[in-house]
Amino acid sequence: MLRIFFSSEDIARTRVASAADPVWELILSLHLLQGRTHDPVMSGWRRDVYRGLRRENVASQQRLLFALNPPRGYFPDFLTPTQSAQGFDAGLEAIRSTPPRLLHRDLTVLATESALPSSASALARGESVVLEHLTDSMRQYRSVALGPYWDRVEAAVEADRIRRARALLDGGAEGLLASLRPAVRWSAGVLEVLDYPDTRELHLGDRGLLLIPSFFCSRTPVALFDPELPPVLVYPVDRLGGLVPAPGEGTGPTPAGGGREALAALLGRTRAHVLEVVDEGCSTGEVARRLRISPAAASQHATVLRNAGLLVSQRDRNNVRHTLTPLGRAMLHQ
Repeated sequence: MLRIFFSSEDIARTRVASAADPVWELILSLHLLQGRTHDPVMSGWRRDVYRGLRRENVASQQRLLFALNPPRGYFPDFLTPTQSAQGFDAGLEAIRSTPPRLLHRDLTVLATESALPSSASALARGESVVLEHLTDSMRQYRSVALGPYWDRVEAAVEADRIRRARALLDGGAEGLLASLRPAVRWSAGVLEVLDYPDTRELHLGDRGLLLIPSFFCSRTPVALFDPELPPVLVYPVDRLGGLVPAPGEGTGPTPAGGGREALAALLGRTRAHVLEVVDEGCSTGEVARRLRISPAAASQHATVLRNAGLLVSQRDRNNVRHTLTPLGRAMLHQ
């Protein structure tokens, strides 16, 4: 069990990451890919990723990356730098810039639990060629394993953020922490991760906690090993039915028009058309004109879609402009 201790300052400084973290998702997807637990929701993704790596002839180049990320147990902290919140490229640059002493420390811990290839020794010394090879491998792997599915990952994470925002509004920061059950338990200033593989305590020391919702986090929330690093807790989100490739990037054909017909059946034909019109961003008046409905009807449909988390609305002088959320965009295009 992992027990995280909060002061009143820590509770005030607890927040949720603003979007899916591309490096955390990559690393956790490697664990899920190699795991032996049968997960019918992800079995098609696992099969397609292995096929894609073989087709691109990059599987052999991924040996070090896979070795650093065993399906269970410890994995190095340096692989998930805080800079990844600024984007995938920023995360890779931070990995390439990891000080040798931290590489040596992390790999020494990993070597006690897992067999490592010979290239790990050069990595532990901070050799730039090996660090470049590692981040190149991450980029190659991402193009196969995450790229075709990223809209769905973002949609699931955004849907979870909406859920956490409601918990925060209803119950404050303590309500937010309590909303993470059943994977964790919140009580009297202590957050307990119930099925954590080790017995650990983490004292936040007034630094607060960053909660990172993750599509590929599998069942048990994850924390960094080093207690001196900025504290994070990565937790699993509802996967919204699993993964399907984005249009044009999948491995098989998609019946033309099938997705739009299913969307119309789910939302109603007019609201499905509103999503299509709002895809590029437009005002309530533009929705009304393009769909030949009254402004009042357009506003009503937009309100229903906004309350469902599918679009957001912003006032611009006398107009209200609507844009799709990642969830709305995923529903429209998939």
